[in-house]
Amino acid sequence: MRRLIWIPYFFFLASAALAAEVPARPSESQRILDEMRIGVLLHDPWSPERGSADLSLQVYFMRPAVQVQVPTFLVPKPFFGASVNAVGRTSHVHAGLAWSLDLTDRLFVEAGLAGALHNGVFDPLAADKRNATGCTFHFRESAGIGYRLDGNWSVIATVEHLSNGGLCNRNRGLTNLGVQVGYRF
Repeated sequence: MRRLIWIPYFFFLASAALAAEVPARPSESQRILDEMRIGVLLHDPWSPERGSADLSLQVYFMRPAVQVQVPTFLVPKPFFGASVNAVGRTSHVHAGLAWSLDLTDRLFVEAGLAGALHNGVFDPLAADKRNATGCTFHFRESAGIGYRLDGNWSVIATVEHLSNGGLCNRNRGLTNLGVQVGYRF
């Protein structure tokens, strides 16, 4: 009989818990992260390192608040990321700024500029199937065209190019192309 007394109490607690206010998602001004992307890139198909793929990961932060009225596409989003080669060829990490422009409510284009550090070889007599990259620091430029599947998910065709811009004796760049899936928070 004592066990039966707990049943109404249990239902009371359960209904109170369900009726409790669920915290709302943080507003856009309170969020830090904007989007995460993961993808697969064809690793520099025009170089000695061709014939492999990279796993790509990028994290985008919210655009900074600006005090003047400017079009959104002029305000860049900070980001960082990495492209890791599947067979041990040149991989890199990068951080920089990205600009995006909505062409329609679903279609968008973007461009990014970043600094990158990589694990490539520097010797002009690079080992077979390796690029002689000249130095560890490279500039990274990227471009993409994306399609929003819904309010959170998107698919982006992307190209990234790394080069030391002539800062070192050797400047064999690295160009990867592929596709990424993005999730906006």
